[in-house]
Amino acid sequence: MSENTDLIKLYSGQILALAAEIPHTDRLDSPQATVKRRSPLCGSTVTVDITMNGDRVSEFGQDVKACALGQAAASVVGGAIIGRTEDEIRTAQSQLKAMLKSGGPAPDTPFDGLKVLLPAKEFRNRHASIMLALNASVEAIEQIRKANCA
Repeated sequence: MSENTDLIKLYSGQILALAAEIPHTDRLDSPQATVKRRSPLCGSTVTVDITMNGDRVSEFGQDVKACALGQAAASVVGGAIIGRTEDEIRTAQSQLKAMLKSGGPAPDTPFDGLKVLLPAKEFRNRHASIMLALNASVEAIEQIRKANCA
């Protein structure tokens, strides 16, 4: 199959629909942490704002400037992250990375919508963009945890 045909398959209707409907795109007025992550290969960026209530994400905002794959991942993350614990988000991050890099299964519920990105495993140059939202979210939660321990 040609590379162009593979790319057309990769950008499925589901991925494009997710990219068009990213939730929580309003930035938070007073987040406990803000993290901006960038993919060096394509220049995609995702900035997340997070507020925690106890051990759970209570508020989430994001600014997504990414390819359709990064947007689709941010859409799934944005739709699932509120109410989740750091452990649940770290698990989703690890599972997504394994899905892309080593053929692991799709992340568990509520992040199972990321399975739509399974065809992207063949496109290593897209992996960093797909990981942006979860990577930024985990980093923001780490900052909050460290600030609360200080």
